[in-house]
Formats: sequence, structure tokens, C-alpha cells
Amino acid sequence: MLDLVSKKLFLTKGKGVHEDRLTSFEYALRDAGVAGTNIVLISSIFPPHAKLISRKEGLKLIKPGQITFTIYSKNQTNEPHRMCAASVGIAQPKDKSRYGYLSEYESFGQNEIQAGDYAEDIAAQMLASSLGIPFDVDKAWNEKRQQWSISGEIYKTQNITQSTKGDKDGKWTTVFAAAVLIL
Repeated sequence: MLDLVSKKLFLTKGKGVHEDRLTSFEYALRDAGVAGTNIVLISSIFPPHAKLISRKEGLKLIKPGQITFTIYSKNQTNEPHRMCAASVGIAQPKDKSRYGYLSEYESFGQNEIQAGDYAEDIAAQMLASSLGIPFDVDKAWNEKRQQWSISGEIYKTQNITQSTKGDKDGKWTTVFAAAVLIL
């Protein structure tokens, strides 16, 4: 039987600019190092026992033409100077035999820190709710993070985010962020 539970995953990001919207996306995939693969968007589970590896190590494990299962976020604009961001948040449980969460988030008008914090917050909220950890959704991110730290159930949260301002001449600008799963 084919085992489709990923053992490793890596984070990557990129941006692209071109007159054509699709080509702009292609350039963002090239910048992220995954343009030569067939990307399949999947839902947002960090597999139990999976190891987060470096981008450099992960890119060595993929081949041209390969089907790559990814959790990704992309955003595009052709409005000059419009800030756009794409982010993937991660929340891993302390108990590695449990699954964690990844989240996808796109925004306009937010920088990398703002968009990344929000994506991380979404992933942590999903993990906290699945673990039965109480939290107040109206609290600030730092207050929620402190609640989750005290619980001792959430091991780590982080994000990968790409943001940029739209091309000054109105060319399509694409931002891309992804978690790429390795089988």
C-alpha cells in the first residue's frame, strides 16, 4: 500500500513580476525553487512525527516533474505600490505523535511581520482548539501565545511569509509562501 504520510517538509517563498498574471506566478514559483514540479494544494495538517527541514535540504529532495503536495498561499496585484502578502503559519504540538496545523493567509496592506503573525495565530488557534486548550479569540496574539505556553501542549509556532509592494509600473506582482511535503 502506498504511504502518503509525509516524513519531512520544508518552507519556501518567492515573488515574481511580469506583464502577464500567470507568468508572474511562474516567476514566484521559480524564486521559491518549486517551478519545475506539479504542485497539488492540500489541506492544512502537519503530519505526526514529520520533521521540518531546511529549504536547501528540501529542494535537494524534489525532482523536476514530481507531484509535490503543498500547503501554500499566493497573492497577486497589478496595482502600483499596493502591499500584498502571502503566508503559511505552522503550529506543532509538543507530543510529536499528534498532528499539528498549517494555515494559509493572504492579505493586502500588511507587511511580512503582520501577515506572518496572523497566519501563525490561525494555526495555533486550530491546534489549541483540537487539543482542548482554552483561549480567548479576542485577546492579542502575545496574550494567546502566553496562554498556550502555559498549557505546555504547543511545542512551536512559526511562519513563512513573502510580502512586497506591487510593481511601480502596474505589472502583475505575485507573492508565494509554501510548506512542501516530502513523502
